This record gives sequence, C-alpha cells and structure tokens, in this order.
Amino acid sequence: MLDSARFMPFKLIALDIDGTLLTTRGEITPRTSQALNQARQLGVQIVLVTGRRFNSARELVLRLELDVPLVSHNGALTKNIETLEVVDFHPLEAGLAREVIHFGREHGVDLICNDDPHGLGTMVIEGVSPDNKALHRYLNLYRSSVVEVPDLIEYVQAPPIQLTVSGRCDPTDEFELKLRDLMGERVQIFKTRYRSYDLTILDVLSASASKGESLAAVAARHGVAREEVMAVGDNHNDLTMLRYAGLGVVMGNAEDELKQMGFAQTASNEEDGVALAIERFILET
Repeated sequence: MLDSARFMPFKLIALDIDGTLLTTRGEITPRTSQALNQARQLGVQIVLVTGRRFNSARELVLRLELDVPLVSHNGALTKNIETLEVVDFHPLEAGLAREVIHFGREHGVDLICNDDPHGLGTMVIEGVSPDNKALHRYLNLYRSSVVEVPDLIEYVQAPPIQLTVSGRCDPTDEFELKLRDLMGERVQIFKTRYRSYDLTILDVLSASASKGESLAAVAARHGVAREEVMAVGDNHNDLTMLRYAGLGVVMGNAEDELKQMGFAQTASNEEDGVALAIERFILET
C-alpha cells in the first residue's frame, strides 16, 4: 500500500526502468501499461530516466511511443530517440576519465568507457576479468556495441559519456569509497546495487550530470514546474530525481536504506508498483 501524500496536478512522470518500470523478467505488466496509457490520455507526459545506455533503453521508448527525449546514462546524455539529436550532454572530462581508469587498474576493477554520444553508443573495454560473469553476460548481449582496445587510457583523448565499474557488491562498494576519496567533487559517482544478484554498478560521470539535473531540464523545456513532477525509482542512482520531483516515490523492492528517506512508497516491480503509484497520485485525483 502507498504512503499517504498530498494530491498534486502532476503533468510529468519520470520513471526509472530496471527495478521500477520493468519486472525482473524485463516486462511491463498489463496493469502498468494501462495506467501509463490512462495518464497520457489525461495529458500527462512520461519520460524514462535511466542508468542504461541510450541504445539499450531506446527500444523500450520506441515501443511505448513516448514523445519526450530519453534521459540515459544516469543523466549524462539526453537524446531524441528517432532523430538521435543530442538534447543535453554532460561529458566526462578526458583527463579525469584517464585518472579514474589508472586508479581502477591499480585496484584490479573492470572498467567500461561509454562513448559515441552522437550515435547509438559504444562500450570500449581493454579486457574483462574471467570471473566477472555478470559483465561477460552483459557484454555478450550487446556485442555489436563493444569495442576492445589494447590501452583504454590511450583511447580516451576526447571526453567520453561516462565510465562504468561493475562487480560483486562488497568489493565494489569498497572501491567506491576509495574512488570517492580520490576524486572528491570533481566527478559524480552513482551506485546501483542489486544484493540479490551480488552485483554493484558504479557510474562515473561529469560533476554536472545527474538524473535530477536532467529531469529538471526536461521539465523546464516542457513548461512543467517542479511541483508538477512525480518521479519513481528503486535505487541509489535515482535519489537526485526523487529529491527534485514534487513527489518522489520509492518502489517496494528498493533497499531499506532508501525507504527510510521520507519518500512515498509503492509496491514492488513484481506487484504493479508503478501502476499503483499512477493510480493513487494521478488517476484518482
């Protein structure tokens, strides 16, 4: 059941994808699909704000026939899904990227450099640890987007979109603390943690990039006030947009840490959580 919240005339819904809009099987439930359609019939716009790469989220936006640009890479890149026009871009400064790569090498972590902001996107790697099975599976899914180079530091001469680190939860969480100590406020580091899979993903972005900043830009372009935005998410990388929105809603499958931050709460992604939030705060107003 959802926590009580003051009804607002929401005009824009911002949705995270994985763990929020989609079930663990990667599906949108019929009830959620119906709620999205009903909200759109009322004139409410829907924007997907995701940590996914642009190309891996683009197909879903096309399927939903959304006419708002896609916010991808945790806010670093916002693009028109049909024309590929870059609407908003916060590149990671090349020198900072090389510093992070060097530090990652020293600590033996697996790094992906996400590049090609004006196209469909590439994942540039210099090798992956044999025991990082989750990353191997992911790269195999998008093999056509993977570029392997002998030296990632040499490759990064122009600012990329972002760097990504992934691995088992505890060691990756430990690396995050060390990386934050090193980089300070020169970059943004967003964490997505899936305890059930023993997987933590760290995205290293420009200091100006975040889901919240890009959502604010989308709202401004569409003449929507902050108080008229509802955001729904499930993970640490969603915090900036949950805090920006007039109403932030946390999924039931989120970690307890997020549920204790004072946001409204809904059911899990397996229990039509997004649909329940839309029904409660938009369709029943």
